[in-house]
Amino acid sequence: MASLLTKEEIRKILQSRFENDGCTRLGEIPKPSSLKDIGRASKRIAQAIRDKERIAIVGDYDVDGVISSVILSQFLDDVGVAYTLVIPNRFTDGYGLNPDIVSKLDVSVIITVDNGISAVEAAQICKERGIDLIITDHHSVPSVLPDAFAIVNPKQADCDFPHCEICGAQVAWYLVASLKEEMGIEYDLSGFLDLLCIAILADMMELVGMNRVMVKKGIVELNHSKRAAFEAIKRYFGKATLEADDISFLIAPLINSSGRMEDAKFSYTFLKTRNVDEALQKLDYIVSLNEARKEEERLLFESTLLHVNEEANIIVAWGEEWHEGIVGIVASRLSKRFKKPAIVFSIKDDKAKGSARGVGDVDILELIRSQESMLLGYGGHKGAAGVSIEIANLERFKYNLEQACAHFTQEMLESDSDLLGEISADQIDFELLEILENQEPFGQKNPKPSFLLRNILVKVDRLIGRDSQHLKLILQEGSNALEAIFFNYDLRVKQGDRVDILFTVSRNDYRGLVTPQLLIKQIVRKY
Repeated sequence: MASLLTKEEIRKILQSRFENDGCTRLGEIPKPSSLKDIGRASKRIAQAIRDKERIAIVGDYDVDGVISSVILSQFLDDVGVAYTLVIPNRFTDGYGLNPDIVSKLDVSVIITVDNGISAVEAAQICKERGIDLIITDHHSVPSVLPDAFAIVNPKQADCDFPHCEICGAQVAWYLVASLKEEMGIEYDLSGFLDLLCIAILADMMELVGMNRVMVKKGIVELNHSKRAAFEAIKRYFGKATLEADDISFLIAPLINSSGRMEDAKFSYTFLKTRNVDEALQKLDYIVSLNEARKEEERLLFESTLLHVNEEANIIVAWGEEWHEGIVGIVASRLSKRFKKPAIVFSIKDDKAKGSARGVGDVDILELIRSQESMLLGYGGHKGAAGVSIEIANLERFKYNLEQACAHFTQEMLESDSDLLGEISADQIDFELLEILENQEPFGQKNPKPSFLLRNILVKVDRLIGRDSQHLKLILQEGSNALEAIFFNYDLRVKQGDRVDILFTVSRNDYRGLVTPQLLIKQIVRKY
């Protein structure tokens, strides 16, 4: 039997994650000048500002893209510069800068934020029309780059920036820093940290080095922020303070929902609103969009269950007009429920656009890449990816992937790299909660630790949630009673059962009484 972890061992394991961090405070983050082309970009924009040339910003409809747009546009507002803002609509425009968007802009300079690194065709049209295109992005660099005036992207091979895993909003923020220097003006860049911590967490950046520093400081700034949007969120949801989990599970989904369901401009104007009453009105509408998103997600999830092949080690499902903004969330739910990678496509006009999620040790991007010859496009990383394909190729794509995954073992599919080890119930207390909270924020490269608890008694069981889809348990070992919740449970247990569970620990603050609460990831065994 494996030895049980002590709290001191947990503390040491977690602290060891940051032993090699070269950046531990804001003063140590890289200078803007280490980003390739940033000087060229800021010189051109500064010239356009001086000469009163027409400028356009083209953003993206996810959290990172919306916040990138807010950062650059707010800077231009603050220095009194007029501009045109375009945030493409997921349903009518598609992703990023494209020829249609360029054709509608009568400007001298286009600045992309959180997109553009693949906009080869749009860049060519800019060139033909005499528009200087400045691309700021953080996505993987394709083999053919757009012919742009300047490209600021830390992932370029000849870029000296030491941290290539930063989000689009951070690149936009660096552009503002470079512009401030170029224009020789005083400007408080720390005023954007409240927004940056949301973008970094929402875009699932690695939470080590400068990203960790910026998120930790950003959460402090978020709680002192003068932005009407964040005051509105606190009031609306009755929050005295906002924490990392509030960003991941409340703020980011809200900001994302308008782009998923209607138009990201709703979230953009919400974040830029200066009046709290106005912000509350806008928030009320965004909350309604998020509720609609949850309902769409529930219905679509139920539809996809009919397409699950229990024998295969991957789920590939598609349907006519399935909601394009929801397929990624549904793929995530499928992969968690069935412990298999999942790809969900929405079919429209002879094409299928899909979102994919990996599990365990499975690299979903590599699986998709293996079928590159039949794809219209794809991109992403090991855990999540996007893909588009012609409908005629869907069946072959599904067959090929099922064959490619046939050799996957259960261990490979269920591997949990976040598992620290086995723990006893008497170690789960307020002190453990403090140890864990000292290591926040959790995310990529600093995952929230999971623990294993064996053979513990279910003292009380209760179904909760509007559709009784969640399971609330009181678990008991000796004199230790622990509260646990299993969201969207997939195995029902009842009073008197004994269970092995895989879980994380979170804070439960009820009327001022703080206790640890277990969030069950998996009921490993029921006795």
